[in-house]
Amino acid sequence: MAEEAKRPESQSGAVKRLKATATASAYQKEWFQKTKERVEAGEPFGYLNADVPMEVLRAMDIPFVVNQWWAAICGAKRMTKKYFGLLRDAGYRDDLCSYCATAFAESLDPDDRKLDEEGKPMGPWGGLPDPTIAITRLTCDCQGKIFEQFAKNHGSALYTMENTVARKVPLKWFDKVIWNDWEEFYDKDRIDEAVEELQQMIRFLEQETGKMFDMNSLEKVMNLINEQELYYNKTRDLIASCHPVPVTVVDTINAVMQAQWQRGTEWGRDHAKSLYEEVKALADAGVAAVPNEKYRLMWLGRGIWHDFSFYQSFEEKYGAVFMWSMYLAMGADAYIRYHVEEDPLRALAARYIGMEDFLHMPPWNSQWYLQQIEQNDIDGVVYMIPGNCMQAVEGSYFIKKAIEDAGVPVLIFEADPVDPRKWSAENMRGFVNEFIETKVIPNKENKK
Repeated sequence: MAEEAKRPESQSGAVKRLKATATASAYQKEWFQKTKERVEAGEPFGYLNADVPMEVLRAMDIPFVVNQWWAAICGAKRMTKKYFGLLRDAGYRDDLCSYCATAFAESLDPDDRKLDEEGKPMGPWGGLPDPTIAITRLTCDCQGKIFEQFAKNHGSALYTMENTVARKVPLKWFDKVIWNDWEEFYDKDRIDEAVEELQQMIRFLEQETGKMFDMNSLEKVMNLINEQELYYNKTRDLIASCHPVPVTVVDTINAVMQAQWQRGTEWGRDHAKSLYEEVKALADAGVAAVPNEKYRLMWLGRGIWHDFSFYQSFEEKYGAVFMWSMYLAMGADAYIRYHVEEDPLRALAARYIGMEDFLHMPPWNSQWYLQQIEQNDIDGVVYMIPGNCMQAVEGSYFIKKAIEDAGVPVLIFEADPVDPRKWSAENMRGFVNEFIETKVIPNKENKK
């Protein structure tokens, strides 16, 4: 019989079982405070969208914060209700894409970096410092404009990167061929265009920050990332092979994503290694996150950062375990690029140009989901779509159809990853309860 994992309670009510999760959260908070100190001492500071190649700034030793991570922090600290109220009061729509607009809305808060009467910071972690530079990619219609207004409010220099699309669709990009043969995998002129874009961004950074780019530093960053993501690959595959699983998405999402924002550092590599070793030790000891595991659930979409306890609401009653999310799985499959020493900049271009395809464009994403469903023995898929983000719609009709055609039930609902105003925990849990009872359980019984 599997041993039950210890279940320390977190402040959010979610149970976090891994030391690696707590370690990552503590490190990220300490890192952010040190970053603020560097900014206060006069160093340049960047604010980047998640699909911007942060590796360049890492190689140049320019501290930066990633937009989606910061939006998640604001959501976890329950600040978004206030921020989007300020957005509405300023005459903007308050239903803009929350991932992109949260930091812009925060920039409207005059109290964000002040202390309250008890001497505690009023903004999340003391508020976001003024960035020297803000960089985004033009991957949707509103993103560039939101970043433009954000940069204006902070007095930041703005840089926008072009986005290209693929002319051919290799369906099984996840079969590791992309790790070694990325030059053949993509259209060569698409990589050429991305390299030129990177060179232009480097010139912009050198001009705005006074720091110089070094190709040897980028090569070191790229190799560290390869090592880090390879540990994620081993961790993902290990969890998939375990019945029952030793951890759930509540453990892995934060443990992985905090370190992903530190990718290209020795700490990020070492933390990924420690995560794998901790999960492997649990698996070897026969520890079960949910001893009565009966149904394995896939979570599609962004994390519900303001209510992580949601994922564990179905474990005791049904033995239903959310054991898969894109966060660990994308690290496992999408980032690794070998042969870095031949041309680090070109290898970086081949890393980031396809990320939007893999996540948001059928059949790239839908074929990957089907492969992951098979590998992880998934019994049901719960798919959250933010109604105010066109990117996150990501061909949801085609994804749902492909999965259901493969014989796996899918529940789609609309919610917001960082803004809880339209979130009803009771209603959302009710939707999933009904889905498990009427779709997941009967479907598995019929397959026996």
